Formats: sequence, C-alpha cells, structure tokens
Amino acid sequence: MTGPRVMIQTSMGDFTLQLDEVRAPVTVKNFLRYVRERHFDGTCIYRVMKGFVVQMGSFDATGKGRSVHDGIVSESNNGLKNLRGTVAMAHGDGATSTQAEFFINMADNASLDHQASDTGTATGFTVFAQIADGMDVVDKIAEVPVKDGGPMGGTIFPVTPITITRVSVLP
Repeated sequence: MTGPRVMIQTSMGDFTLQLDEVRAPVTVKNFLRYVRERHFDGTCIYRVMKGFVVQMGSFDATGKGRSVHDGIVSESNNGLKNLRGTVAMAHGDGATSTQAEFFINMADNASLDHQASDTGTATGFTVFAQIADGMDVVDKIAEVPVKDGGPMGGTIFPVTPITITRVSVLP
C-alpha cells in the first residue's frame, strides 16, 4: 500500500494504519478529511466482534454520534480484499452511504469483499488501509468483554469503553 500513515491512539495502546491512496483515492481523501478535522478524537471503539471486526468512527462512549459529511461512492472494486489486519469503510444501504465509520478485519472476511459478478460497486466494503504497526494492540482490543448497547445494539459494545484519544497523520 502506498500513501500516508495514520496513528490511532487509544486508551488500550496505539496502532498505525498504512493508507492506500493509489487503489482507494476517494476513500483515503475522505478519511484524511475526518482525521484533519479531529473528528475521531474523543470517540470510542463501539463494535467488538471477536474473530470478525473491531469498528469505530463517530460515536462516543455513551453512543452519541457526531455529525458527518455527505457520503462518498464506494471503491469496493479496487482489488483489495478484507483480510486480517486490513481496514475498510463501513456503509449503510446506498451508493453514497460511506461516511466516517471504519473497521479492522480480525480475520479473512471474504464475505465482505466485492463480488466478481458485480460490475460496479454494489457489493463489498472498501478496503483502504492495513495495520502497519500495533496489531498486537488491536488483538487485545478484540478480546475485551462486551455487552449489549452502543450504536449498533447487540452484544458488541465493550464493557469498559475504549476511547480514541487522538488520530493523526504521521510525518
């Protein structure tokens, strides 16, 4: 992957993302906009699904969301796969529903990849980065006890909130 590196500092430790601005230019530009606006600072990791994903973005420890920009078009057909340690943008339904929510794949999640039969970007989640350093921290986060609650509902919200203290582009 070629592009900027971003450090995510959390209450459980730090990890670094290597962004891929060549294969996911729109997504990287969108992500960096949120980083530069300090959108992620003070939010929390709100979805922990052991063996699947760790998700974060716009919600604080009470489940209150932050304002987001208009969505961007998916780049899910960029050839990148949702493999362990890669980072992808979450989305709702619709072609421009990707905003600020993102997740780290804790396993190879082929079911989240762009489908070969899709000639556009109607399927899959856009992979735009990978963990460059600190996967051990992410692995620890993926093991925390969870409870019902948070913005996603279900048994996936960490019992003890994991705060994102700062997200910054590295020099």
